[in-house]
Amino acid sequence: MSAYHEPVMLQQCIEGLAIRPEGTYVDVTFGGGGHSQEIVGRLEEGTLYAFDQDADAKVNAEKLSDQLKQKRSFTFIESNFRYLRRYLKFHGVTQVDGILADLGVSSHQINEGARGFSTRFDGELDMRMDQNADKSAFHVVNEYEESDLIHILSAYGEIKNARTLANAIIRERATPITRSQQLKEIASKLAPRGREAKYLAQVYQAIRIEVNDEMGALKEFLEQTTEVIRPGGRLVVMSYHSLEDRLVKNFINTGNFKGKMEKDFYGHEIRPFKPITKKPIVAEEEEIERNKRARSAKLRIGERVD
Repeated sequence: MSAYHEPVMLQQCIEGLAIRPEGTYVDVTFGGGGHSQEIVGRLEEGTLYAFDQDADAKVNAEKLSDQLKQKRSFTFIESNFRYLRRYLKFHGVTQVDGILADLGVSSHQINEGARGFSTRFDGELDMRMDQNADKSAFHVVNEYEESDLIHILSAYGEIKNARTLANAIIRERATPITRSQQLKEIASKLAPRGREAKYLAQVYQAIRIEVNDEMGALKEFLEQTTEVIRPGGRLVVMSYHSLEDRLVKNFINTGNFKGKMEKDFYGHEIRPFKPITKKPIVAEEEEIERNKRARSAKLRIGERVD
C-alpha cells in the first residue's frame, strides 16, 4: 500500500484525531490506506470506517481488510464522502469520535496516465475519480458553454485569462478534443512565460474540480460532520489549494462557509467546532524535500463543542 503514495503529515493527522482505543473513527479519503492503517493500529475495541469512490482504493482496502480480519475493526465503504451520514447510518452508526479527510488527489491517480489527471502524461480526457460517473473531462471541454468554461477556469483554477482560454478551447473543439495532450497544447500557447507548469496545473485543477464536483461534495460533507461527530470529537481536514482551505477554515471557525460568525437569539455564537490551532499546520522542510505533495498541504483541526 505504501507504493500508492506516502501519506502527507501522517503523524500530525493522527495526533489531531486524539484517538481513543475504544473509539469510532472515519477516514473519508482512504486512497492507499496509509492513514487508515495508522488509525487502526491505535484501536483496540474501536472501529474504523473508510470511504473512497476510486476502484483502485477498493483494492487497497481489501488488502488492509485481510491483514486486519482478526480484529474486525475495519469496514470499507465504496462511496463519495458526500454520502457520509447515509452510509454510516446503514452500518448502524450515528455518531463517531473523529473524522479524517485528506483532500488531495493521490500520486497514484496522477501517475496513472490513462486517467488524464496529469499534464505529464497523455491519455483520454477523463479525470473521473469515480470511474462509473457519467461526466468526464471530455464532456466539460467539448460540451460546456463558453460562459461556463470561463467560470470554471476562473473560479476553480484562478486563471486570469480565463476568457481567452475558454475562447481558444471553443475554437479548437470544432474537431473534438479527446486527449490530454491536445488540451495541454491549447493551454500552453496562452500560459505566462516562465509559469507554464503552474498555469497548466491550474487549468487541469479547474477541470478536475468540475468533473468531480469537488467543492459541492466538500460542502455537503462538512455540513454533515456537525451531526456525525459527537461532542469532544475531532474533525481533521488536510487541503491542498486555497479554495478548499478557505471552505474548511471558515467552517471550523464559524460553522458556515461565509466565515462570518452568526449568533442565536440570546447572542450566543453558533459555532459547532472549536479550532485547535489558529493557523493551519504545514509540513516541515524535511518532509517537503522527501514528498513534494506536502508543499501545498494545510492541515486544520476542529473539536466538536456541545
